[in-house]
Amino acid sequence: MQNDLKLLKENAVKIREDIITMLTESASGHTGGSLSAVEILTTLYFKEMNIDPENSKDENRDRFVLSKGHAAPALYSTLAERGYFNKSELKSLRKFGSILQGHPNMNYVPGIDMSTGSLGQGISAAVGMALAGKIDKKDYRVYALLGDGELEEGQVWEASMAAAHYKLDNLTAFVDHNGLQIDGKCEDVMSPEPVSNKFEAFNWHVINVNGHDFNELIQAIDEARKTKGRPTMIVCKTIKGKGVSFMEDQVSWHGVAPNKEQCDRALAEIRAE
Repeated sequence: MQNDLKLLKENAVKIREDIITMLTESASGHTGGSLSAVEILTTLYFKEMNIDPENSKDENRDRFVLSKGHAAPALYSTLAERGYFNKSELKSLRKFGSILQGHPNMNYVPGIDMSTGSLGQGISAAVGMALAGKIDKKDYRVYALLGDGELEEGQVWEASMAAAHYKLDNLTAFVDHNGLQIDGKCEDVMSPEPVSNKFEAFNWHVINVNGHDFNELIQAIDEARKTKGRPTMIVCKTIKGKGVSFMEDQVSWHGVAPNKEQCDRALAEIRAE
């Protein structure tokens, strides 16, 4: 287990480095919410999910949907580290003709299971995938990652109601609960609180964790797998801009890319940690 944790932490560092360097290269994109989701994605892709980069369309694979599609840099970096495509591709983020655009596109990027961007639609697609798995009697599991600002979308709650109604215990979702969205604090813009109680009221099994703690994430996913008869929501308390001191908990870093000087400072901090 200690070796697993060491490898997960090493991969998280690489993914954070990739996020910073690719965003600096593109000079545009979403930094804060990409950095806050790193441990969640690292746990899924390097520990939990049944996937094979050499057979990315295997019908029996586990599925992942990035419902907060603007955090694409985190997913691209994770997929590249996991071997879905060459890491050199990351330098093309948001450039004309690149497969790596501002939001994930399943038609061009190996390993992307659903094109996302319009908030609320990703979790809806994940519910459909999980329902299809039940109907087809497949063993695959479906994972989805939402932002806390995304919870302001009514479609999220329609999807959540459907997931509980159809008893989709093959669906595990995460809320990247960093408390900030593009216009400020979530509680000031349109408070989603109490997040855990809301999903419980919609008949989800709810687990609250530190979203940067690998042990807690692994235990929560294991609990979700053992939960029968309803979907699981793992509410992850996270820090926007995690890993870079001058970005942490700063709403100004929601959709801003670092310049070269900021990139160097950020990389130095990430590597030191």
